[in-house]
Amino acid sequence: MITLKSPREIEGMRKSGALLAAVHVGLRDIIKPGISSFEIETFADNYITSHGGVPSEKGFEGYKYATCVAVNDEVAHATPRKSLILQKGDVVKVDMTVSLDGYQSDSCWSYAVGEVSPKIQKLMDVTKKALYLGIDQCVIGNRLGDIGWAIQDYTENQNGYGDVRDLIGHGIQPTMHEQPNVPAYGEPGKGLRLKEGMTITIEPMINEGTWQISTKEVNDPNDSWEYYVTADGGWSCQYEHTLAITKDGPKILTSQDPVYDAKYL
Repeated sequence: MITLKSPREIEGMRKSGALLAAVHVGLRDIIKPGISSFEIETFADNYITSHGGVPSEKGFEGYKYATCVAVNDEVAHATPRKSLILQKGDVVKVDMTVSLDGYQSDSCWSYAVGEVSPKIQKLMDVTKKALYLGIDQCVIGNRLGDIGWAIQDYTENQNGYGDVRDLIGHGIQPTMHEQPNVPAYGEPGKGLRLKEGMTITIEPMINEGTWQISTKEVNDPNDSWEYYVTADGGWSCQYEHTLAITKDGPKILTSQDPVYDAKYL
């Protein structure tokens, strides 16, 4: 079932999104060569809870953490690990969902660890632009396929990357994962029509090579968990926002930058 949110509900989600965005902004000073990926988890968990929020990922389907932290060829759902030390040139993706006063927000961001190579910087730049090309399609009357096609055409056809098919965006509120499914690939003019009051996430995961992914197990006897890596070992990047469909166009609810996102606020 798809629920259409009232202005009051969207405002509640905006406040939740502001808290989540503040965590991402804070991580800019935390993420550097030499830290473990678990230090990202510690910062995020403490920040969320100290500001009255609840990390929605924690406890979901047995997951233990507030964040998913994926590095380099890891695509998604990877756990933060004390044994994983970030190196200069890595790219790390931090995904989290926050509940504040019962309102959910979800966002993933990619971070360069120190200075990355030009080819990885391009992957990051293309993935971020692809997210915003998808957001631009989120107007009343458009269809889900318009979002997916804008992302797929730019990343695959124009830049030769792999646009992951197996993991997709989704509706959000009142729970983390609601209908509809929001693929980052598709056919223009196809799929569910967008309506005012829908709240969704768009989260392109873009790989250097193939769009296909494989599963991998965390190598820790005390923390059994399956996550996703690229099928060919190429690196992967992801950006994600939560947004609302409104009569005034798409409104980003997890914005980190009021200048960059001015037209969406």
